Amino acid sequence: MRRFLALSAILLGFGGSLVPQFVASATAQNAHINVIRIKGDINPIAAGHLSRGIERSVKEDARLVVVILNTPGGMLSATRDMVEKILNSDVPVVVYVSPPGAQAASAGTFVTAAAHLAVMAPGTNIGAATPVGSSGEDLPKTLASKATQDAAAFIRSVAEQRGRNTKALEDTVLNARSFSASEALESKIIDLMAEDMTELLSLIDGRSVTTTKGSVTLATRDVELRDIDVNLRERFLNFLANPNIAFLLLSLGSLGVLMEFLHPGAIFPGVLGAIFLILAFVALGNMPFNWAGVALMGLAMILFFFELQAPGIGFLGVGGAISFLLGAFLLFANFGPPSPTMPSIRVSLWVILGVAASLLAFFLFFLRAIVVSRRTALPSESQKLLGQTGVVKTALTPSGTVQMASELWSAVAELGEALGEGEEVKVVAVEGITLRVVRAKE
Repeated sequence: MRRFLALSAILLGFGGSLVPQFVASATAQNAHINVIRIKGDINPIAAGHLSRGIERSVKEDARLVVVILNTPGGMLSATRDMVEKILNSDVPVVVYVSPPGAQAASAGTFVTAAAHLAVMAPGTNIGAATPVGSSGEDLPKTLASKATQDAAAFIRSVAEQRGRNTKALEDTVLNARSFSASEALESKIIDLMAEDMTELLSLIDGRSVTTTKGSVTLATRDVELRDIDVNLRERFLNFLANPNIAFLLLSLGSLGVLMEFLHPGAIFPGVLGAIFLILAFVALGNMPFNWAGVALMGLAMILFFFELQAPGIGFLGVGGAISFLLGAFLLFANFGPPSPTMPSIRVSLWVILGVAASLLAFFLFFLRAIVVSRRTALPSESQKLLGQTGVVKTALTPSGTVQMASELWSAVAELGEALGEGEEVKVVAVEGITLRVVRAKE
């Protein structure tokens, strides 16, 4: 019994001596700083990435979050989301405009100003937050004044919250003022300048900041840096959030759906077109776009459809091409209140002209030739439709279209009567590529 007690005492003493080591090891393992890299436009994807990173940092009890920023600007809604997330963060957030040559323009100015500590690398710049249209154009005086005053109030509130130079930051909005890193430091827009991450961590070590949980003293020496990268979903959405990609998806999606209407039952073009259209609207959801542009592009496809159904001389096709071009140019045009944070967004002129020319050539020549040849190349085949029944697809008043099996045909009501959509009809004569039909007998 004495031996057992002695052995137990030894084991407890040994175990007790290990506890501080385990605690120290666990503490050291948990001592880390999360790094979030935001490069490019500020949009809902970037805002989501930042939000996810801050929430993860809180759960992991990270010592702070460093946001490495390089942006020309972005959407006002996403900017407000990011500013709100930083201002209400439980973990300290340091925004570091880096590397040399990077910028925190427009939206980036607001995000940088919202940080607990704002740091810039030499050779970077901040500012130029004056509102402009989404295509970079100047605004009408009244509209510009309204947008500018709203943006100025926004930047003032952020500056007051963080104790920054309100006048200098307001100047970035009211007068499109930009500051180099040294000028921003001198003007007290930012807190520090740092050559690299190593110098940044050295400079902020021991500094105190105030979060929603109170005052926090930063301890940044000998800590692990962990990157919070964009995930696969965010990478994919970032790829889509490009005006040229969105335009191409919208064009190809519309074309696929149109092909399905031209060839009912083909399935593949319709399914692929629907997928492209869904992806197009996902892309547009991450950028400011104009519904008028979407409507004009949709109208173009409708005009192309009717051009291919009626043996005309191309007026509808030309009208469709004009509508398509107008839609493409207006897709990202801004007719409403401007964003004080958004850089110029537009579809490349060469992409527009290339797609428009391809569509026009495809519809007016290639596809039309297929439709016409299908109907006229084998007269004996069309004669086989005599006595067959079909369904009215476009009301016959007295002319319209009917569907025979999987094909659409131009048709005329033989007796001059109006036949409504969905009615069953019978072919009584074939004249070239036009069917003469009557209401099918019960």
